[in-house]
Amino acid sequence: MTAREEGGVHIGDVHGSTFAIGSNAHAESHHGVPAPRDAADEELLAAVRELRADLARLRRNEQTAQLDEALADTEEEIDRTGTAGESRRRRLRDLLAGAETLTALLASAGTVAGLLGM
Repeated sequence: MTAREEGGVHIGDVHGSTFAIGSNAHAESHHGVPAPRDAADEELLAAVRELRADLARLRRNEQTAQLDEALADTEEEIDRTGTAGESRRRRLRDLLAGAETLTALLASAGTVAGLLGM
């Protein structure tokens, strides 16, 4: 290399990567760290998990499958973002309102419904 030529840096795919460049660079990685949750979201997450466990003990039908899917999506969203968005909560409320026999039968369904303001 001559004094005028400088080496090049090529960075390929950096998705999910952490790196620092330079003499005073500092890299900090938080990949896989769950999002912080407040007490209400922690309580909802615990209730959602309990209801999913109770649903697994019931005979699966279209109604329980839809509810389980919505609960799984809610659990994933809370784990990923720290909270369940209003559209996710509305979907759960709608499914629980249509599953009155489940809410009467399973205490966990009543707990989730109560945490959703039903």
